[in-house]
Amino acid sequence: MELDDGAVNDLVALGLSRYEARVYLTLVRRESYTAAEVARAADVPRQRVYDVLDALVRRRLALLRPGRVSAFSAVAPELAVSRLMALQRESLERLDQASVALAAVLAPVWSAGRTHTDPLDYIEVIRDPKQIAERFAGIQEQAARELLSFCKPPFVAPAANDEGIEAVRRLRRAGGTARAVYTHDALGDAEVLENVRRFGEAGEESRFAPQLPLKLIIADASLVLCDMPDPMAETRATTALYIEHPALAACLRMAFHAVWDQAETVADLSHRGRHS
Repeated sequence: MELDDGAVNDLVALGLSRYEARVYLTLVRRESYTAAEVARAADVPRQRVYDVLDALVRRRLALLRPGRVSAFSAVAPELAVSRLMALQRESLERLDQASVALAAVLAPVWSAGRTHTDPLDYIEVIRDPKQIAERFAGIQEQAARELLSFCKPPFVAPAANDEGIEAVRRLRRAGGTARAVYTHDALGDAEVLENVRRFGEAGEESRFAPQLPLKLIIADASLVLCDMPDPMAETRATTALYIEHPALAACLRMAFHAVWDQAETVADLSHRGRHS
């Protein structure tokens, strides 16, 4: 007769091994079995059945009947289940005590770890262009008072950069400032000039300088994203630094305004061109 898989699984859940569960369920079917008989009926390897029977006897789920040939019988199911539940409760109590002790040991370690900071955890080095674009978009989105940019190709944001335009509109509605400095090369690029015009309509102030040292965006004098071009002229590799450091951001903000003060508007350049 096949053993009920559901009953086997239930006994396993109560702490028996699968072999122990199969042997116990076989033992309840009649008054007693020899080891060889129960191994055959429970489909348990003969070399394993003695260990299994000994385990059931130790747990008081089976009884050994001595004789010329030893036999084994099961204790009543309600008594067996009650004993298994008692063992589970004892195990849970031990786990509960161990967990309380472990939490007490780890709590001060965890608290001490909250005060530890990596000396450079305010700097993130990024080389993947997609991640650089994501950080750029994130800075635009987070800006609440001021957004300052050095803009030079290649640009990481889409040419239209609708998210950036919306960020500028939001800043201006809140009384904030958005300023960008472009290189003179942008004056010969129709796409870039169209982007400058759209940002200008949204409220961004723009100026032009002959050269810019690097690409840079500063938000609220606290967040910075800048590129660090590879010093080898023949490569186009670049590394971006995402920095959350108000002191450094304040220094870079001063550098931005030094360039801004020397840069010119489109009107200034047009006027100078007419008189040159």
